[in-house]
Amino acid sequence: MKFSLAIFTSLAVLGLSACSTTTDQSAASYSQAKVLIAKPLPVNPQSELALARLTEILTKMEITQEQRAKLFYDRGVIYDSVGLRGLASFDFQRALRLQPDLVDAYNFMGIHHTQRQNFVEAYDAFDSAIELDMNHEYAYLNRGIALYYGKRPQQALADLQRFQLQQQNDPYRIAWLYLVEYEIDPELAKANLRQHLDGLDHNSWANNVLRLFLGDISEQELIQTVSVGVSDHKQLIDRLCEAYFYLGKYNQLVDRPNTSADYFKLALSTNVYEFIEHRYAELELDLIEAQLSAP
Repeated sequence: MKFSLAIFTSLAVLGLSACSTTTDQSAASYSQAKVLIAKPLPVNPQSELALARLTEILTKMEITQEQRAKLFYDRGVIYDSVGLRGLASFDFQRALRLQPDLVDAYNFMGIHHTQRQNFVEAYDAFDSAIELDMNHEYAYLNRGIALYYGKRPQQALADLQRFQLQQQNDPYRIAWLYLVEYEIDPELAKANLRQHLDGLDHNSWANNVLRLFLGDISEQELIQTVSVGVSDHKQLIDRLCEAYFYLGKYNQLVDRPNTSADYFKLALSTNVYEFIEHRYAELELDLIEAQLSAP
């Protein structure tokens, strides 16, 4: 299918890897890699309208404390969905002051603390969510990710294993479990990943991410699969966000930080703020910058 808003170009043309200040092993070949560029996801006009309506209700109407807490939470979710993380966090905090048992607000706060590398605060927020709801599976995922970025892979492993067991056919859950396992034992992680991939009873697009990590397909081959079977621009840009994030992680694992950073920048350029891959692409870039600037 042809997309009027998408083009293939090379990273050399984009001026990404070609101007890196340090050299990656694959710089020569990677600078010629063809990447798929699409128009970033625009802000949904309905989100803008919802923000205006919620703000009007909060400022002009007489409502109960419980209703006010719910409205602050709802507005925070919308702020988060359009990339206004600071405003979202402020509303989640206000919601929790009014109603301290809002489980999902703790989950969002934990995510935001992780993005800012405030890991102790993140752990506390996810712990609070889990104490209130022991079956909140995404609190386990997000706490596992926080522990992963906080360099506690052994603790992260238990959370990611629990999360993956909830839906064993989900390739994204398998991918995050692999990333954590790789920090502990790379060879065992690859063996487990092969077993998980072979056990999948479907052939969804995301399976290609697992094949990339295993070396079954190349970076270029993954990029070429992104538009296959895609029916609209939203689906395309969602896939691009995912593909470029995991391409960044793949290059990170093989010690190509500049190449990795370029892919994370491409993931951020999609503006798919709600995706976990977009949320942590900026954190990955901060970590790479710190790594490359270290003496």
